[in-house]
Amino acid sequence: MSTNTHKNTDGAPGHASSASKTHKANGRSKTPAGSRAGDSKLEEFFHDEVKDIYWAEKKLVQTLPKMAKAATSEELKNAFTEHLGQTKEHVARLEQVFEILGHKPQAKKCDAMEGITEEGAGIIEETEDGTATRDVALILAGQKAEHYEIATYGGLAQIARTLGHEDVAKILETTLQEEKDTDQTLTQLAESSINNEAGAE
Repeated sequence: MSTNTHKNTDGAPGHASSASKTHKANGRSKTPAGSRAGDSKLEEFFHDEVKDIYWAEKKLVQTLPKMAKAATSEELKNAFTEHLGQTKEHVARLEQVFEILGHKPQAKKCDAMEGITEEGAGIIEETEDGTATRDVALILAGQKAEHYEIATYGGLAQIARTLGHEDVAKILETTLQEEKDTDQTLTQLAESSINNEAGAE
């Protein structure tokens, strides 16, 4: 294990001791990620979770147009349509993350997002077309998806920094902020009018 000195030529400040060299598997080195793939269990877990959220985002690209079509409020339709554009960008960013990590883009089925989107489809079927009540239900379904993504991107950004993937962390944090903004937009729509309209039906 001591023959890896060439890995630490550009090591992070404060990691020059022989003890730190013996822990190259902890992912804290600033060595390009592609050369480190599979070096640690955390790295492997991180890559696996990126595949999971990649599947989730691609699923939402398919789901958001249906939610926009089902919405009654024009503001809600626009919110879903705008987030569709953002979600396509999120997919592209994740493909950039795969490239930085030295992997080909690959999706792994996300059971959580599948459940959330199936629930959203059920909401459309169970609520009456053209009602504010359906819009309330759609907002709730949308926020469940957003909260899952917020938790995922927040956690992945922290892991990326632990592994020394600063560029990846910044990409993930950009998407994280957009997910938070969308969640806030949906909250504002609900509180400003839609919930009250549904209460009067």
